Amino acid sequence: MKLKHLLLTALLGTGMMLNAAAPRYIFYFIGDGMGMGHVMAAQSYNRTVLGNNDPILMMQFPVAASAHTYSASSPVTDSAAAGTALATGHKTKNGMLGMDADTIAVQSIAKDLKADGFGIGLVTSGAPDDATPGAFYAHVPNRGLWYDVCKDYITSGYEFLGGANIRGTNDGQPTEILKEFEKKGIKVATELDQLKNFKSKRVAVFKGCEISPYEIGYTIDSLENAMTLPALTEACLAHLEKVSPKKFFMMVEGGNIDHAAHANDGGAVIKEILNFNQAIKVAYDFYLAHPDETMIVITADHDTGGMAIGSKFTGYNAYLQYIDHQKMSKDAFSDWCRALLKSRRNYTWEDMKEFLTENLGFWKYVPVNEEQTSKLQNMFESTFELRNSADQKTLYNNFNAFAVEVFNVMNDVAGIGWISNNHTGNEVPVYAIGVGADKFASFNNNTDIPVKIMSIVKQ
Repeated sequence: MKLKHLLLTALLGTGMMLNAAAPRYIFYFIGDGMGMGHVMAAQSYNRTVLGNNDPILMMQFPVAASAHTYSASSPVTDSAAAGTALATGHKTKNGMLGMDADTIAVQSIAKDLKADGFGIGLVTSGAPDDATPGAFYAHVPNRGLWYDVCKDYITSGYEFLGGANIRGTNDGQPTEILKEFEKKGIKVATELDQLKNFKSKRVAVFKGCEISPYEIGYTIDSLENAMTLPALTEACLAHLEKVSPKKFFMMVEGGNIDHAAHANDGGAVIKEILNFNQAIKVAYDFYLAHPDETMIVITADHDTGGMAIGSKFTGYNAYLQYIDHQKMSKDAFSDWCRALLKSRRNYTWEDMKEFLTENLGFWKYVPVNEEQTSKLQNMFESTFELRNSADQKTLYNNFNAFAVEVFNVMNDVAGIGWISNNHTGNEVPVYAIGVGADKFASFNNNTDIPVKIMSIVKQ
């Protein structure tokens, strides 16, 4: 840890930063679905497998607290209500975006900051018109009204929007939304390199991956030519420094954390959080150059899956080194299985064992016992030969029963536990550094976080 960081940490600890000037540069990181257990899993991997004595970067920040996430309609929030709380400071009902529980539009801090002359950039590893980014510009009673969400972005005036493909291009039928972006002077790219040649003040980059058009791709899949969250964060920062150098606000969402957690894919979650951490480092490096003018706040919209280190299978231990032999996400594996079923190829259990050894390390590097092997073989026969196994339905994908069993084994052997394929009401972490960071040191409701950000800006 650098000396300047240590000195600032000491100053924060003694309350000596309370009279600092208002921040000119604000970074707001939201790990979608990133509960306490998810962060601790990534940190355990960082320590025990990567051999790092220093914790992952967010855990080195001088302020570490937590937050409630409940919505106006349930102890367990969805992403729309949670995004609205984090963007506007208002609780709302699940499914509603940028509106309070009475269906009255509420304004996000991004819009308030835009009115104060800040440049605004929004980045996600998911769809840029999905719930979390949408909460910073849209006002709709149903998060699924993607075309209307996109129209609200067009009128927002924000300078940068980046992530996977937008959903608003097909709202029950094909739309002309991309042409409307162009009409309003928003230049749209499909590759980050294209942004360098754009002269427009307002730009967007949309690029999905081969697994799903609405995510940029899992880190664990190592997809060729895929965008990454750190690279998107760098591109957004570079654009805001160019068009709004005096002050700007960035929201960066690690959307794939949530997707992997819905799948109960422990290996993918850990790699996504480390990737999210790399995006945070982009902001942290900027902070080191502008420590008296920068604020970084990190939190999550909710916990997904109730992930934990330690399971009934491993007892008082975990073996996270096994996930390094996982070369593909549960989504990619399930899609491969689905294609195999459609192909009608004569694929034997011995063929599958060879594939699992090559792509997940089973039997060779990952210890799979006789009982687990027998269950896998029985499920293989039921799925691929008898074709009578049921799918596991989650928010973002349906997984055939064999894929579910394979990843149950991987989680069990690695010592990763789950309680759900859905969101939970668990608390989420809050980390902060820079101007006003001490304001977040107490326990927070999620609605407190944007209110505190604005109070620091207005001090």
